[in-house]
Amino acid sequence: MIRRSDVLVAAGVLVRDPATGAVLLQLRGDDATWGLPGGRLEPGETLEQAARRELLEETGLTAGDMTRIDVYSGPEFMVIYPDGYAAYAAYVVGATFETNDVAGTLTKDDAGETAALAWYPASELPGEINSYNRLILRRLGLEV
Repeated sequence: MIRRSDVLVAAGVLVRDPATGAVLLQLRGDDATWGLPGGRLEPGETLEQAARRELLEETGLTAGDMTRIDVYSGPEFMVIYPDGYAAYAAYVVGATFETNDVAGTLTKDDAGETAALAWYPASELPGEINSYNRLILRRLGLEV
């Protein structure tokens, strides 16, 4: 059952390993699916600031140069978040940034939002990617 539906503004980051081209994915703690690090904007943030903050919070990595590579919206970008009893639905307007310039130590967050982090060859992404991230990755030219 869907409790309510809102519009969210979000930003995510496609991180590529500069040596191999591998893609960094996050295993979500709430639904055990893989996707890009990212999340909603906080009041006063730009899309890029939100992408940088979410990347740091969820992976421990700080991005250097980033490029905005996509802006998306529409009914196909509805996300349903599980909460154990009902569900919360949101239509997302978002932006995806890309970087291969990161510093820091890859580390899961302490809040439980990130269950695992892993590098995947762009041609061998896992099957357990949630539908929202599957759409984003396809828009970015990755086969999932």
